[in-house]
Amino acid sequence: MKRRHFLQLGGMGLAGSARPLRAQQLMPLQDLLPLIRAVAGEVQPRPGRVRLGLPQLAENGNSVPLELNVDSPMTEADHVRSLHVFAERNPRPLIASFHLGPHAGRAKVTTRIRLAGSQRVVAIAVLSDGSAWSDETEVIVTSAACLDEMSL
Repeated sequence: MKRRHFLQLGGMGLAGSARPLRAQQLMPLQDLLPLIRAVAGEVQPRPGRVRLGLPQLAENGNSVPLELNVDSPMTEADHVRSLHVFAERNPRPLIASFHLGPHAGRAKVTTRIRLAGSQRVVAIAVLSDGSAWSDETEVIVTSAACLDEMSL
């Protein structure tokens, strides 16, 4: 076997190991607007009051830490009714919905989510007065989750 032929075969083997990165690029961006309208109604979510905490760089998309905080006194007259998290590249873009009330004490949620590659993540908070608030962030994922290897 000649050296040049050996190097070509080795290069093809390395290219085959890069499939997960290729798979991230194949996941189409989904339009989140209809899903946001489904949870917020006809109210246009405004930026502010809700803070979405995600790392800018996630090494593994299978377990990405998420924290949601909403500025709300959580009283009977003024409280958070629901929190929703969307990811535009996930096969199911509605990642989570949390329903709260005045007895929750604080409008704070901490959990872990799965992300199918680098993408924009959006959080929507719906308050008892009918208003909707939003925050969004970009997350770079080095090893994607939520992928069906059989479809590659």
